[in-house]
Amino acid sequence: MELRVNPTRMELTRLKRRLVTAKRGHKLLKDKQDELIKKFIDMVKQNKELREEVEKELAEAFKNFTMARSQMPDKVLEESLLIPAATVGINVKSQNIMSVNIPKIIIEKSEVKSLYPYGFSNTSGELDSAISTLAELLPKMIKLAEMEKSCQLMADEIEKTRRRVNALEYVMIPQLEETIKYITMKLDENERGNRTRLMKIKEMVMKG
Repeated sequence: MELRVNPTRMELTRLKRRLVTAKRGHKLLKDKQDELIKKFIDMVKQNKELREEVEKELAEAFKNFTMARSQMPDKVLEESLLIPAATVGINVKSQNIMSVNIPKIIIEKSEVKSLYPYGFSNTSGELDSAISTLAELLPKMIKLAEMEKSCQLMADEIEKTRRRVNALEYVMIPQLEETIKYITMKLDENERGNRTRLMKIKEMVMKG
């Protein structure tokens, strides 16, 4: 479907310029989309590997914790974990990748009094293992949260870019091409009509 315009040479020139700009914009967006998809695939792969690693270590920690719970009275277990052994601060910044602001979570210096906030006389070795594993897991879990959010933002940007590419490719560019064709045809018709009229006028003048 062509755009509704006046079929003039000025309009034809304007639309041709718009078509050139639209095609250039389409190419840039298509290149951006391809690059975004490439980076997204890499990120998803890294995210999958990290998630599998975290889930495996979490399963091990929960297994040790369950073992510890079966060997210790509930009250002793609760008292052992009542006082936090460390404080951790995080700072959330952002970095720009292909015009997408993705989070960058930085673990600030943590204050660790002792990894184990309890005495060892009434607790089990499995509890020590569970706490040790979870302490080592914290940076990986924060990194996983960062990566999963980044993947989500990247996917949203890919979808937005895809819609813009399609709008140019299947709507705007075809409309401009159709309209340019229509105006060119109308101008040609007018030129032929003018030429015919001029010839008739010339014949009449010569006869007269």
